[in-house]
Amino acid sequence: MKTLFLHGDVYTPSGPAQAFCVENGRFTRVGTDQAVLSLREEGDEVIDLSGRFVSPGFNDSHMHLLGFGSSLLSAQLSGATGSLSALLCAVRDFACSHPPRPGQWLRGRGWNQDYFADVSRMPTRFDLDAVSTSFPIALSRACGHVWCVNSLALRLSGITSDTPDPPGGAIGRDGGVPNGLLFDNAIDLAQRRIPAPTESDIQDMLIQAQAACHAYGLTSVQTDDYCVFPGLPPQAVDRAYLSLEKAGLLTLRVREQANFTTLPALRAFVEEEMPSLPETGRFVIGPLKLLGDGSLGGRTAHLSRPYADDPATSGFSLFTPDEMNALVSYAHAHGMQIAVHAIGDRCLDRVLDALSAAQAAHPRPDARHGIVHCQITRPDQLRRIADMGLVVYAQPIFLDYDNHIVLSRVGETLASSSYSWRTLSSLGVPVSGGSDCPVEPPDVMRGIQCAVTRASLDGAGPYLPGEAFTPEEALDLFTSGSAYMSFEEGEKGKIFPGMLADFTVLSQSPLAVHPADIHSIQVLETWVGGQNVYRRD
Repeated sequence: MKTLFLHGDVYTPSGPAQAFCVENGRFTRVGTDQAVLSLREEGDEVIDLSGRFVSPGFNDSHMHLLGFGSSLLSAQLSGATGSLSALLCAVRDFACSHPPRPGQWLRGRGWNQDYFADVSRMPTRFDLDAVSTSFPIALSRACGHVWCVNSLALRLSGITSDTPDPPGGAIGRDGGVPNGLLFDNAIDLAQRRIPAPTESDIQDMLIQAQAACHAYGLTSVQTDDYCVFPGLPPQAVDRAYLSLEKAGLLTLRVREQANFTTLPALRAFVEEEMPSLPETGRFVIGPLKLLGDGSLGGRTAHLSRPYADDPATSGFSLFTPDEMNALVSYAHAHGMQIAVHAIGDRCLDRVLDALSAAQAAHPRPDARHGIVHCQITRPDQLRRIADMGLVVYAQPIFLDYDNHIVLSRVGETLASSSYSWRTLSSLGVPVSGGSDCPVEPPDVMRGIQCAVTRASLDGAGPYLPGEAFTPEEALDLFTSGSAYMSFEEGEKGKIFPGMLADFTVLSQSPLAVHPADIHSIQVLETWVGGQNVYRRD
């Protein structure tokens, strides 16, 4: 039995089409209504697209699906970050409606001190103590690289004035006394004290996150899940996904960006866990994912010079050069693709050095090692990325916020060559689109708009308008571009005969509306393998 989709505005590699045919989960014919309708046989289903725009299924090339699911069950703070007082009210309200059980931590995510109208600082433990001292509280900044915890959480974590800063992290202090702020690797001191979820809990989180992703038109995600709960072994995450797939409940195509922080853990995974995992299906293992440095908003991204608005720091890398080299070398020598988070240019230097050394020691064609984020960059680094044949996992939606801070954070010199994804593309570097969700919602329309306008959704900017993509190029970032990152350009990312029938139906064409209106386009339907997984009411 076939399904014929007619009367649409279908985006294809060879230009607009009207219709397509789906059989056994794949596109079999794409073209005019007449050509597709000629295939009709008794029992076939015909669906009228009514002129709506049809895109290849959206593919978020870097996000945190399990973290997204966890955040959906926590206090949602992004809508209450206009002031510190509003933030604390939101936490109190959540505590009233979701009172923590004995031993349970109250968690939330989404605050951003740059938006506070009543104070010009980050929250501290004293602010959270005013909410409660009877249960531990841990609130993540939107970027995920800074936490604020209350005094009870500090005590449970064993953090005192004598606790040293861990490598690649920092404990916030006032007069030498911990103030409740934890930066990057210091977060582990608290996070490891939070009870790990059960496998059933993990499945519930993934199901909720999956449904939300489909509502944004996503059919595939490339996700970093192993680092969400430090006490949770990777095998538990893998089992949760595979159990959902076996039960027919995994409707997203998921590629795991396997995050490891030590060589023994990576070696055990590669030698013991990976051989037992399927190489095809809805859930597969992708690259080694490394977290190179912090965030620009939290001033923990590692720059080659002090922050322009805080000369006391230049951020920090989360690995020493030797640690980075060891992980990269092992993964490369064992045939793994590698994707490294690098926001600051000093961190990027270290990453490029490690990748270059690994390739020199064990030459591999088309390894498709990549840089995740690739934000603060110098011209020499852009050329080096191209010369090394790397790929880039970009998050255009970051411009929505970073438009407001990048110049003041890093200074004019570094800002003049940063977020230069269009330049990289022109140099032949494959670039994809993602959201880093839950840092940002996985809203592809917002990401496409920022890629096209280089402006914030509130109109601020544009920032380096010469780096703007065309609407077609921006759409490709989240479809064929993301498929290339995972070596799946022959399977997905295009509406073309033989490709997987993953597609998204939109209320309008992002190629036809005013660029400032792209974010208003609604996702009407999402289809995976020719099966409808979301329909807007």
